[in-house]
Formats: sequence, structure tokens, C-alpha cells
Amino acid sequence: MIQPVLQRPNQALPNTVTDSQLQEALSSMILSASGWRKVFAPSGDHGEETLPSPQDRLLALAMGQVWGNLLHSHKNLSSPITVLVATDTRPTGPELAHMLIRGLLATGCQVHMAGVASAPEAMAHSAMDANIDAFAYISASHNPLGHNGVKFGIGGGVIPGTQAAPLIAIYRQLIHEEGVAQRLMKVASSIDENTLDAIYAQSPLVKAEALAHYRKFLQEIAGGPGDEQAQQNTREALAQALQSNPITVLADLNGSARCTSSDWDYLKDLGVDFQPFNTTPGQVVHAILPEGESLEPCRLALEEAHAKNPSALIGYVPDNDGDRGNLVIWDESIQGARILEAQEVFALSSLAELSCAVWADKEHSPKMALAVNGPTSLRVREIAKAFGAEVHEAEVGEANVVNRAAELRNKGYRVRLLGEGSNGGTITHPAEVRDPLNTLTALIKLLRLPAQANKPSPFEDWCQKSGQDCPKEAPKDCGTLVATLPPYSTTPASAKRALMQIHSPSHGSLKACWEEVFQEQWALHSSSLAKAYGFSCWREVNNEGTTSRVGVGPEQRSGAMTGGLKVIFSTKEGQDVGFLWMRGSGTEPVFRVMAEIKGTQTEAEQLLIEWHRTMVAEADRRACGGSGNAIVMASPVR
Repeated sequence: MIQPVLQRPNQALPNTVTDSQLQEALSSMILSASGWRKVFAPSGDHGEETLPSPQDRLLALAMGQVWGNLLHSHKNLSSPITVLVATDTRPTGPELAHMLIRGLLATGCQVHMAGVASAPEAMAHSAMDANIDAFAYISASHNPLGHNGVKFGIGGGVIPGTQAAPLIAIYRQLIHEEGVAQRLMKVASSIDENTLDAIYAQSPLVKAEALAHYRKFLQEIAGGPGDEQAQQNTREALAQALQSNPITVLADLNGSARCTSSDWDYLKDLGVDFQPFNTTPGQVVHAILPEGESLEPCRLALEEAHAKNPSALIGYVPDNDGDRGNLVIWDESIQGARILEAQEVFALSSLAELSCAVWADKEHSPKMALAVNGPTSLRVREIAKAFGAEVHEAEVGEANVVNRAAELRNKGYRVRLLGEGSNGGTITHPAEVRDPLNTLTALIKLLRLPAQANKPSPFEDWCQKSGQDCPKEAPKDCGTLVATLPPYSTTPASAKRALMQIHSPSHGSLKACWEEVFQEQWALHSSSLAKAYGFSCWREVNNEGTTSRVGVGPEQRSGAMTGGLKVIFSTKEGQDVGFLWMRGSGTEPVFRVMAEIKGTQTEAEQLLIEWHRTMVAEADRRACGGSGNAIVMASPVR
């Protein structure tokens, strides 16, 4: 396994940047709790240059400076503060990290440089190393190669919106101060070069420690709930089952940070045969976003591998920082490999963690819960209900679901799994970030953990509790697992019909107008919706941060009103059977919409999402003053 250490850049420091150039560079940056991002490659989205513009390099230095200053003001941290810095494999990563480190050092922080590391690896190291207080992770996640940015965190998770908002405000204020460019250039040149040399010299040791901590962290999560002995028993039971009924996992690592991570060692320890390809860090051979065509090489490789070895059942493809990994599976019912939808991945993870937690427990806790984002499929609620668990919602964004889960734990709930069904992002406690290895492990446990003397296997338990025929032997493939999920038809978050452009600068005005349009449309179509889909009534839910409010009107929203709005449709018996959802993206200039309906009803989902889109478009027109002709409303039924 290659473990690249970032070489110290030796480019001349910026010395001719003006305030206006710096402020213009900032204007194209997206700043949110999910991360700070922009195109740093001079040639654009897919650029492969290693050196950002001088003004962009100063932006990175200022990021380190404001982060270091904020950490020094944190009431729970004492000086000296140590910050972990790591990057994914984007070409601009080393230079941005170098400038950010200069900014941190200028505030008196100490720095540990891990070089190239996956995001879950860096965050696990930050959580487990008592000498590390916080991290700054250089990445633009799933965005194209020329993009880059930073995620800031304390311990093992990204800072919540309550801390991100003041940091963003401080950063904007700094960049707009008079004479800021000259001051930042002086800061950059004031840093002791020997200190920088020492940081880079220690980088191999920091990387080795990060890998060791991450591997231990993964093993703890794989063991499930309980003490160390209970976790060891679970891992041993799984390893024994895999000896007699093996599983081979493929991975298209696509030159990502996972090429340098613990995937090999961890999966070998688990008893899994691991066959990765495209394993050279930085050699990105296809689009970074692990959806659609980007999953085709892995799907084809899985079909080829399965033809030679029937144990080849799962493949995964990560994004560049390695926290997101979508799956391909062998599906016996079609005699081929197929790409799992994001909602299917999250539903399987939820099922696996709930059933395996019950399997591992000697004394089963009655208070189990899942924390999910607003557009997560309703099928997860059906799965949770089978195990006596609750589902609690938060706004879109990892930090929101992580903090919602923490709130629930403070109330006595066990929240083993949390995440975002809309993108398949699975976070398994005690992790605070998505990780494809934890998703893989959950599926493998669901496939292979055996029955015990007093308990059925996790999969048998699920079948019994959901009223389905119980298998006589372990399922042969993941397709068998998917077939047992409650059927729903959901708009994929990556589909073109899930994205819109709006003109209204006020999301609050847009939502108020949408509520008006929707109620007009409900009055017009309620009888046909009840007849066609069983939609007899509805309720509105607004999700902001970790708060979920039921009700209609601006009083259900706050601040800039940029959270998620959802209308849930129910039958006359009170069963939830569909929803419409919308929210403006915090990291991309798009407005996201989604529709879902219970059952295998692809045509109905397409009708509902088109109806929803026309209502959003009309609401946008009204929010902008009503100029132009009214939008022709699509019909929600055929």
C-alpha cells in the first residue's frame, strides 16, 4: 500500500496581491457548515494545476488564521492547541494545506500533518489522539478535481452550524478589511521555516498513527454495541462465518485518499477477500462523484469477478476524500451486478445495524432510534418500527444529523446509526462522519452473522418481524436483502428532475408562496389524489438544524428560512405513504426537490415530482413579484 507524504511546497510566497483581488477571489467561494469550497485550479472545474492563484493561496492562509483564533477562544480547549491537517488527493491540496498551516502557526497553534488521508481516517485520529484538539481537512468531497476547500472540526466531527456561522462571519469580515492583503502577505512570510520543516519531517509518523487509530476505530464499530469482549465475540463469529461462506469485495478507489487508508488491513482482519483497483493516489480516472457512470467500471468488474468466483458479491466506489462510497451488488434475481440507489443503501444499513444490535445484545435496550435527514425515504420508518425503534429528523447536512443523534443519546436513546438517506451517507456510532467501510461491514454482518442458541440470525429476525418468509440458509447475495425492503419509489437525489434553478433571493418568501400554491392545488386535486394514491390528508414538516417543526407558515421557520420543507401524505387510516420535499443546497447553487410514494410506482413518482416542480416554479414567480405568465401546473395523476 502506498502511503504518500506531502512534500513541502517551495513556491515563492504571494507578494503582489491587492485587497480587491482577494475580495474577488472570495466572492466565488461557498461558505457553509458543510465545508468551504471553490474552484482553486486556475483553469477551472476539472483543472489539474497544483498551484492556485496568489489570492487563493492567501484565502487559504486566512482560513488557518481564523480557525486558529477561534480555537484559542474555545472555552473547552487549553493552550497549546494542536490541529491535525490532512488532504485528499486533489492537485491543489498540498499548496492549500501549506498556506493553511502558516495561518495556524501564526495564531500559536501546533500542527500535525497527516498528508494524504481519507476524511474518516483523519477524523478518527483526531477523536482518538488525546494530543489533538481539532482538525482542518482539505477537500471538496465529491466535487470535480479543480475544486477544493476545507472542513473544520473539533474531536472527530465537523463543527455544527452554531459554530460555523460565526467562523464564516469572522472570515468574511477579515477579507473585507482595508489593507488585509498586505497584512496576510506579511503573516505568510513571518513563519519560521525550521518549524515548517519539522512539521513535514514528522508527517510519516503522524500518518502511521492515524492509520493505527483508524483501524482500531473501525474494529470497534464492527463489533457493535456492548463491551470489548462482546465486540470481540461479534467479530469472531463473523470471521468464522466468512471462513465457511466467504465474501469478496471489490473497490474502484479512483485515485482517492482511500488508496492510502486502512481498507486493505481492516477488511483482511474482518475475514473479507479485498480486490481494489485504480489504487494509485492522485490518478483520478473518471468523475469523482460516485454516481451513475462513475459506478459502471466497478459494476462491470464485479460481474467479471463473480463469473470467476461466486463469492464476489459487493463493490464500492468512494469520492475523493473517501467518506462517501456508493455500492454495486451482485443480484442473483437478474444474474448480474447492479448499482444500488442511495436510499436503498441507507435502508439496508439501517436494517443491518438495528438487527445486528439486537443480535449482539444480551439485554436489549427498548429505546433505540435513528437520526436521519428530512428527505430520507419513509421505508426507513417501516424498518425501524419492526424493531421498536423511533426515527427522528434533522435538516440536510452531516453536522445536523450528528448533533440530532447526540441530543437523542442525552435523552437515553441508543442511536447506533444516523445519516442521510438522500445520498446514502451512513454514519455508525461512535463515528461522526460517513464511511463506506462501516456500510460494507453492516451489510456483511447482515449477510453472514449466524443464528445463536436463543436468537435467530439478524436476517431471519428481520424477516420474522416484517412478516416475510424466513430463509432456511444465509442469503446468497445482497439482492436477496434488497428484495425484503419495503418498496418505495423515490426521486434519486442525482437525477436531473431533482434539481432546479430559482430566482427568488428569499427562501422564506418562496416557501410561503409554495404553501399558498400547494393548498390551491390540494383543493383542486385532493379527490383524485385519494383515489389514485390513497393520499387522504397531509402535514407539513420544516427541518432546521436539529429542530423539526410540524405546521404551516413562516412561524414554523426561522432565520434565513433555508431549511428543508416537506409535505407528508397519509391514508385515511393514518399511514404515511408519500411526500414532497424541497431545500436550497448549502454547497451548490441549486434548489433540490424530491417526491416519494409507497410501492413500486415509478410513473407515479415522476408525475408527483413534475407536479412539485411546477408548484416550485409558480411559487418562485410569485415570490419575485408575479412577473410573467403563471406557470401551467402539471397534473399529479394521469
